[in-house]
Amino acid sequence: MKSKLVILSLMLAGIATIATAQTKSRYYAESAKDNYFISVGVGGQMIVNPNASDNSITPAFNISVGKLINPVWGVRGMVSGFNQKLYTAYNLENAQELKETVVTLRAEGLLNLSSAFAGYNPDRKVEAYAFMGPALQLAKAQIGEDDGMKALISGSLGLGAAYNINSNWALNLEVRGEVAESAFGDYSETVANGIVGATFGATYYFGGKKFVKVANEALLAAANGDIKKYKELLAAEQSSHAVTKDELAKERAKKPVEVVKEVEVAYAGPRAIFFTIGSAKIDSKGMVNINLAADIMKANPDVKYVVNGYADKATGSAKTNQRISEKRAEAVYNALIKAGVSESQIEWKGLGGQANMWDNSRALTRVVVIEKAN
Repeated sequence: MKSKLVILSLMLAGIATIATAQTKSRYYAESAKDNYFISVGVGGQMIVNPNASDNSITPAFNISVGKLINPVWGVRGMVSGFNQKLYTAYNLENAQELKETVVTLRAEGLLNLSSAFAGYNPDRKVEAYAFMGPALQLAKAQIGEDDGMKALISGSLGLGAAYNINSNWALNLEVRGEVAESAFGDYSETVANGIVGATFGATYYFGGKKFVKVANEALLAAANGDIKKYKELLAAEQSSHAVTKDELAKERAKKPVEVVKEVEVAYAGPRAIFFTIGSAKIDSKGMVNINLAADIMKANPDVKYVVNGYADKATGSAKTNQRISEKRAEAVYNALIKAGVSESQIEWKGLGGQANMWDNSRALTRVVVIEKAN
């Protein structure tokens, strides 16, 4: 029972630690396919047991796969194995060496201590991290005729150090402490074994580590300010357009026999719809912009327009930026068509990642601009 309480405490502590680390992150993976890794390690381990008269070290091996959710925390699943030894005289006439073959299945949370306390640095060569989580041991003890397979609950925690060779490869040194139910039964006065071990190995990140920084509040506030400005300009132009139509109607009423040519209201200046990082979804403010622009475009059916999509060049790869700029342009095009604009009047295209277009702001470069075609 005591061993199960210890294991449960380790699990709860791991969950609390991971939740705390998550709130500190200001970076994220742009794609769900990023930051997967595979690791292997070799080393040694030994049992800590009050009945042991000789704690023999045995080899240890592990292989794991996992994912970094952000620079602070991640998860992994691990398979480790090889033998454990207990040299004991408990319930035996003479001290004997008992063995068990063990395969351990682990689920662990990873906390990058360097990023959590010193901030994320993609050029950092040496990093410290912690790990913990529950496990299941499949153990087969070699004790006389007792050679049955047993499934045992365990939990472990430890510390690691990583040397980052490049964004794809890292070398790892890990030290682990583990509490596990004992497979040695009547030859151990405790129901649990303590196990300590160390391994050295390597980790490969598929495609390399890829994280981008979340836009800060200042940039978002600047973008919202510009959206408000464009809304005011569009509202003013719509009002002016309505006044012009009223004046034309009054003139016609005064001179019914006079043929008056309707004055075409020119589409004045480009219109901008802004997007959040990595998104092609039009928010409610953007829809106001689109609907106001659609009214003016429908009033000028002979004027051609182009919808140009852009992305922030400093965020993501060129391929990703081209794709998101096209999605943004197409989303605005579809919204204009839905608002009643003729398909023959507009076209759209994505222009990929661009350097800071206005006010040296990356947030303002995640935009779609509606303007008259040349």
